Amino acid sequence: MPSTSTREIPEHALRTLLLALSHQRALGEAAVRIPVTRPMVGRFVAGQSLPEALEVLERIRDEGFVATVDVLGESVSSVDAAEAAAGRYLETLDALAARGLERNVSMKLTQMGLDIGHDVARDNVARILRKAEELDAFVRIDMEDHTKTDATLALWREVRPIHPATGIVVQSALRRTEADVDAINAERGRVRLCKGAYNEPASVAYPDKADVDRAYARIAEKLLRDGDQPAFATHDTAMINHVIRFARAERIDRDRFEFQMLYGVRRDLQERLMRAGYRVRLYVPYGTQWYPYYMRRLAERPANVLFMLRAMTREGFGRDGRG
Repeated sequence: MPSTSTREIPEHALRTLLLALSHQRALGEAAVRIPVTRPMVGRFVAGQSLPEALEVLERIRDEGFVATVDVLGESVSSVDAAEAAAGRYLETLDALAARGLERNVSMKLTQMGLDIGHDVARDNVARILRKAEELDAFVRIDMEDHTKTDATLALWREVRPIHPATGIVVQSALRRTEADVDAINAERGRVRLCKGAYNEPASVAYPDKADVDRAYARIAEKLLRDGDQPAFATHDTAMINHVIRFARAERIDRDRFEFQMLYGVRRDLQERLMRAGYRVRLYVPYGTQWYPYYMRRLAERPANVLFMLRAMTREGFGRDGRG
């Protein structure tokens, strides 16, 4: 049988497939049981337990980086699961404080129960924000696919008075984002700008990468001029260079913004920016619910899929009939 390479599959089609697979709960439940997945996932995930994550965070701090912690999980389907997820964030914040680590976390609203009901998510987020206010921590609410944008912004605005140091994420892929950023800047909200990792319809998102990039550059300029401590989440050197050039031209000090990158991605670029004097914050996820996150990372770089498939084949994936 001839071998198959990911290069034989159009990259866009493979990315679409991987994003679709990221939503398959049954595949996720099977994947976490395969021992070979652990070292591969470890490239992007700082362990499955809080103690493992704390060790990684201490190493990152010693290397000169700052971090934000994501307790992995999303799209919970019960109130109990949402409350348990909020409890893991409370535990994480307490542990960060106890270890003398920076208290900075990121969370998804579907993990807090948004798909169950607005009130469920609001109450769980409020619990976390009260803890963050007590510990002088920073909380960032992640953005999910476009169907959640209005609800996410509305809930962020509703709970922000509990703890004003609560930020939000926007995606340059969405056509609406420039207007959203104008409103958030007027409210002095703290924004993380990313491109967007979801497969969105052309009616709401730019279908071409070049348009997404142009939107990213325009929004970055708005945030540098008028934003409050904006964070630029990208591994794209063209976007990073645009931010740096614009900041220099406008005489914007380096301490007024930061770059954010995913743990395990473009470590060479992370180190180069840090050595150049820029603040680089790593997005550090941990937990057992790593499958959707990991699949989205593969979708961003489909060439990694071949490595994953070869490793799984060597371990005899599917020999028990469940593969």
